[in-house]
Amino acid sequence: MIATDFTDVAEQLEELSPEQILVWASERYPRLSLATGFGAEGGVLIDMAARHGLPIDLFTLDTGLLFPETYALWQRLEERYAVTIRAVRPAQTVDEQATSHGDRLWAREPDRCCALRKVAPLAEALRGSDAWITAIRRDQTPTRATARHVEWDATNGLVKVNPLLRWSADAVWAYVKAHDVPYNALYDASYGSIGCVPCTTPVGPGEDSRAGRWRTREKNECGLHIRLQTVELRSAPR
Repeated sequence: MIATDFTDVAEQLEELSPEQILVWASERYPRLSLATGFGAEGGVLIDMAARHGLPIDLFTLDTGLLFPETYALWQRLEERYAVTIRAVRPAQTVDEQATSHGDRLWAREPDRCCALRKVAPLAEALRGSDAWITAIRRDQTPTRATARHVEWDATNGLVKVNPLLRWSADAVWAYVKAHDVPYNALYDASYGSIGCVPCTTPVGPGEDSRAGRWRTREKNECGLHIRLQTVELRSAPR
């Protein structure tokens, strides 16, 4: 695909609801994928897509290090919405990675571990897609604060759609409760953001929801939503 400047389109989408943005994306991109990490936001998007009968490919990055509660939620979502959420796995198992790179790579080089178990598998999963949908929100991290509802993903070479950008955590949970969306049981155990077992801890009173991710390290992203390169942009198609 050709790198595109979506500035004008993104400004128009600022006026639409997440559901309207999902419908907009499904009408324009025949090969549309939704990547879910099984956070509350991902459940909301799956619920919205199911309600509108949108033909979206659903997948998750199964690092092999997810919580048992996350795997349980995976099954519940598939059963509730009669969908298949395909597993995208790294080239190596956890044991094979330990043999190649040393044991507990996540503790020594977390960025490298994320690159091997999440970033590279995502790139492979998106091959053949026209666009992919994420569940990020602007208020989650500084790197997400400037994201737009539709933008060019230079790293993966396709369009990226972010329907929930303007929502707050309260808005997400209001939707979850209103529509009885299944969610990860770890949220009820003081977890604010849930990733891999070795790199996720509960959050304390007054802490940011992502404070439990890579605790004690200056890291708050796994690398999936960081702009790694710039590209020459062209006018957006009508």
